[in-house]
Amino acid sequence: MITSNKRQVFDLETWDISAAGAFILTSKKFPQGSRFKLNLTVSSDKIKEITGARSLIECKGSVVRSSDTGMAVRFNGNYQILGLNGL
Repeated sequence: MITSNKRQVFDLETWDISAAGAFILTSKKFPQGSRFKLNLTVSSDKIKEITGARSLIECKGSVVRSSDTGMAVRFNGNYQILGLNGL
């Protein structure tokens, strides 16, 4: 996450994810418009069946809504899927 030119790293869990965005569980409040570079590890059996490995999705997005349980992040549409062999 980048705030005021500062970078911070968080280990968070997604609750709901789609091609357009995700809801990320967190008790920390992030202001609407906060920009993120997200590295999502996907451990789906279907992805492993197709690629032979778990995958890492690298994307960017911004907060569109915050609540007491988390935040909704909209992806900017540019992403890259990388295989994580051996994990």
